Amino acid sequence: MSGFAPRVKAVLGPTNTGKTHLAIERLLAHSSGIIGFPLRLLARENYDRMVAAKGARHVALITGEEKIVPAEARWFSCTVEAMPLDRKVEFVAVDEIQLCADPDRGHVFTDRLLHARGMVETMFLGAETIRRLLRRLVPEAEIETRPRLSQLSHAGPAKLSRLPPRSAIVAFSAAEVYAIAEAVRTRRGGCAVVMGRLSPRTRNAQVALYQEKEVDFLVATDAIGMGLNMDVDHVAFAGLSKFDGHRPRLLTASEVAQIAGRAGRGMRDGTFGTTGTCPPLTEELVGAVEAHAFEPLEQLAWRNAALDFASPDALLASLLAPPDRAGLVRGNDASDVLVLSALAHDPAIREAARGRRAVRLLWEACQIPDFRKLATDHHTRLCARVFTHLLRDGGLPQDWVAGQIGGLGRTDGDIDTLMQRLTEVRIWAYIAARADWVRDAAHWQGRAREAEDLLSDALHEKLMARFVDRRAARLTRRLEQAETAELLSAVTRAGDVVVEGHPVGRIDGFRFEPDASVGGADKRIVLRAARRALAGEMPRRVARLEAAADGDFALGPAGVIAWQGTPVARLRRGATLLAPAVEVIDSEFLDGSQREAVRARLARFVDGVIAEGLAPLFVAAKAAEADPALRGVLHRLTEQAGVLVPGGAEGELRAKLRRIGVRDGAFALYMPALLKPRAAALRAMLWSAWHRRTLPDLPAPGLVSLPAPDWPAGLAAYLGWVAAGPRAIRLDIAERLAGELRHAARRRPAPAPQMLAPRLGVGHEDLPAVLRGLGLRLIPGEAMEPGMFGPPRPPMVELRRPRRGPAPPPRKTARPAPPPNPDHPFAALAALRRAAS
Repeated sequence: MSGFAPRVKAVLGPTNTGKTHLAIERLLAHSSGIIGFPLRLLARENYDRMVAAKGARHVALITGEEKIVPAEARWFSCTVEAMPLDRKVEFVAVDEIQLCADPDRGHVFTDRLLHARGMVETMFLGAETIRRLLRRLVPEAEIETRPRLSQLSHAGPAKLSRLPPRSAIVAFSAAEVYAIAEAVRTRRGGCAVVMGRLSPRTRNAQVALYQEKEVDFLVATDAIGMGLNMDVDHVAFAGLSKFDGHRPRLLTASEVAQIAGRAGRGMRDGTFGTTGTCPPLTEELVGAVEAHAFEPLEQLAWRNAALDFASPDALLASLLAPPDRAGLVRGNDASDVLVLSALAHDPAIREAARGRRAVRLLWEACQIPDFRKLATDHHTRLCARVFTHLLRDGGLPQDWVAGQIGGLGRTDGDIDTLMQRLTEVRIWAYIAARADWVRDAAHWQGRAREAEDLLSDALHEKLMARFVDRRAARLTRRLEQAETAELLSAVTRAGDVVVEGHPVGRIDGFRFEPDASVGGADKRIVLRAARRALAGEMPRRVARLEAAADGDFALGPAGVIAWQGTPVARLRRGATLLAPAVEVIDSEFLDGSQREAVRARLARFVDGVIAEGLAPLFVAAKAAEADPALRGVLHRLTEQAGVLVPGGAEGELRAKLRRIGVRDGAFALYMPALLKPRAAALRAMLWSAWHRRTLPDLPAPGLVSLPAPDWPAGLAAYLGWVAAGPRAIRLDIAERLAGELRHAARRRPAPAPQMLAPRLGVGHEDLPAVLRGLGLRLIPGEAMEPGMFGPPRPPMVELRRPRRGPAPPPRKTARPAPPPNPDHPFAALAALRRAAS
């Protein structure tokens, strides 16, 4: 191998040029190799690809939080920071090499650009913007430019509700991602969510949700710009600025292109544009993105790699040293430098960090990643404690590690809580991966992985629950196809409506009720699907109703007509009391002709119910047609459905009425047969429809009296109840008992029958007032005076005869008689009469 110089090659070009695919092919073509990716997600994704090609025995994964290094490992997928550069391999590659210019992480990429080399081949992959500086800093590199495999074109702005399926919507904060995802769920059924803070397991589950077309939309941060390969046809920017960790700033043209370039894959073209409140892209920006033409990078971030471990201050000074060549510039101070600077001012730490070994140990502790980014001193204290234990004990206490990792697997809390807990797990996964820090490191790595998997699964479920409605998403997709596309739908025997395999609600009669779990704007999607799905079901249902037997219908107490137990219509005021109209309960799924067919069939059913329920009345009316005197009375009686107040027939007419089942009593002309419970209930429904009034609660069948009801005027008399003081007495009972009492007392008061109060269904205290209401008077019985014998006089009943003419004047009170005059001539005679007696 010493006979020729290692080959260094840079493959530059926009997204979708096959650069990463080429690098993986070259890596696996060598006997050993390492490839570095900018994201843990990408390292894990490509590790899986390499395992599929070479087997798990020969492939390793090394990231800050994960280390899977089999004994026979030959090919390594790593994050750029975790690349094991002390290992000699034939091939080395670094992806997204233009990140050398990133002020926060760029110094790591720049170090790899300058120093990472394979024994046979080295490959750098990235954007054209780094060409000039790469040529200057690595003059031996061969530079190959690759064109994009498909065309990327600007599609302009679009509302969220108008974005095409297979769109990725890009926002630049968690709050924006959540808000947009909520809006997409409301309008389009749901979306997958991808953010840099997600674990690989959660991210993969969310991407799978999108890739498998459970949802048609992806809402993401700019994390998708770094090589995450998905079937995206359109990228929509929800904003053009981001907070870069230090300040808000506008995206550069190359950053816009990096993100927009996720649209299209392979030979399939892609589009990009804006959505929501994002301002439109300028013509210059659009032109640069479409042509992949951007300003070249002017400088790369750099940090000194030749560190001085003589003391904390010497270490800090070496880290802050300026670059030694043009094109390089010191980047932002990373969290490890900031932590070191803080600990260097701690007297206890300064005292402990004496000697190169201690300072090197301090630097390693300071390099624990601060995934939390909470801008507090919590992370600094953690690094200090790790350093103290390592220096004093030679390792971290088992019980402390166990307590920290053991408490992280809780899955309670909201999305943000779970993501914050995941960052804690990542920190401890990094610590557990240091076999020189933790005893039984493999065990604690496994425990950290278990906690991460639990949190990842819980986070995925919460993201699904909040941002995905699979039913609405699937229905939306089908509805957005050609209007002529037929939806796969069915209505079960129980009335459940299933569209495209998803239950969307149930149909009761002709009304559709969306599933109880559907609310808000999702309801519109379900209703839209139901209209399409039920277009063929409704004619069939109308036909079944038209052919149904009368036994399939029922007329309820409120005048509601039910078909097979489901309300479909109600009674309304018609031409006459006995000819109510039928109103079909409103349904958007019935057109005019279908509604009329339903109404006509139900009207025939109602006519039959009335004809059967009031049959005695119609039979009597038929019998009266030949007799003019009867015909008039029966006409009036029919108009009132069998009870006419007052009566008034006399003599022979009364006898004729009795022969056809009509009674003419003191209180009303009526048909006793129509006071029976079934006929009475039907008459009540007819009254309600005719008067457009809701019926009050009616008495139970069998009652003969009830407290005077507070009913609408005329209803009690219509239903056959006679007002009698504080009570109302059923008409047939009142007529029979009042008739008996009037007959007995026709000439003189008659004894009141025994059990009179129970027969009237009233209490003894109410009996006098009730009898007065029936035109009678109760004379109380008299008890025997002391010393007298014989039966007492019983209570008597007499007729309350109306007075005729004016009432007589009140009698004058007699004056008291004057005392007797003893001198009067008759006084002596009175005395003799008393003496003789």
